Amino acid sequence: MIESDEPLSAMLLHAWHMLPFVLALTAPVIALGVGLLYLLRKGSLATSMTLLVLIPVAATVSGVLGVSGFMFNTTLTTMLLVCLMTALITVPVAVLLGRIIARRSVWEREARDRERTAEASRRELVAWISHDLRTPLAGIRAMAEALADGVVSAPRDVAFYAHRIGNETRRLSGMVDDLFELSRITAGALQLTMSAVPLQDVVADALVAQTPVAQRKRVTVRANAETWPVVLGSDPELARIVRNLVSNAIRHTPPDGTVAVQIGVDGGEAVLAVEDGCGGIPEHELSRVFDVAYRGTSARTPATGRDEPASAGLGLAIAKGLVEAHRGRIGAHNHGPGCRFEVRLPLAPV
Repeated sequence: MIESDEPLSAMLLHAWHMLPFVLALTAPVIALGVGLLYLLRKGSLATSMTLLVLIPVAATVSGVLGVSGFMFNTTLTTMLLVCLMTALITVPVAVLLGRIIARRSVWEREARDRERTAEASRRELVAWISHDLRTPLAGIRAMAEALADGVVSAPRDVAFYAHRIGNETRRLSGMVDDLFELSRITAGALQLTMSAVPLQDVVADALVAQTPVAQRKRVTVRANAETWPVVLGSDPELARIVRNLVSNAIRHTPPDGTVAVQIGVDGGEAVLAVEDGCGGIPEHELSRVFDVAYRGTSARTPATGRDEPASAGLGLAIAKGLVEAHRGRIGAHNHGPGCRFEVRLPLAPV
């Protein structure tokens, strides 16, 4: 323990007298540090943390050197070495803590953004589905009441009403199926049984299923293949992907237009492209075509068939989820008179 012959009160008085001098020496350093913090306020958090550590250390060194009059004796040298070692330890720790806090802040901000986006999507989806469910239900109710009350009695009118009720029922059933599929995808509950699936069979079945709709709209659907690859996937889900893409293309292609399905191989991937005659999608909307409940603007040609079920805006979102579940990729861009939706899927191992 170091003892001093100078009384404690005298030491305190001496320190008090030195205080203005110390403040005059350290204030410029602190002001400079605050200025740097302000200039770098938009920089990284690690930089700010480093400055917050260096400012008091630099102010301490400045005060000590000024008070000692730059007389480097053993005590001053020891004190400067202690300050240096403190800086060498605290600066890396500050940088590390800054990066950790920055990553956590970014993660929390991204999580809040994702949560807000998901909530907005849920509200939009509920609004769309509520509207789409009410429309066919109202029609079914009105036609059923007309039949029950005898307002419609002619056999031809009864058959027409029955036909319309059947169409609306199928429309509702398709919407429910879409919602169930979408809920499985978003909840991560989709279980795929992977096997080698010939893409030719999947495309052929999908085109056969969509032929009646295409004929009613007078839309020509044709398939071209450089080669028919075999992909690694689940047959029902792959069929759903192709059906959704072809159905979407037919819906937005005007009468007497053409929907082209092209199949090929690029490297280790099978490529399936569906081209329509929709008239194109505005560039600022292309990134949203796979969003839930997205329906686009009037830039795309609307469907004109009376018996064609209206879209609930879920087909492309479901296709995207199923493609990603197969570890594939899906994209869309304007091409010629319409749009080109391109799916890339891994080939089955030979």
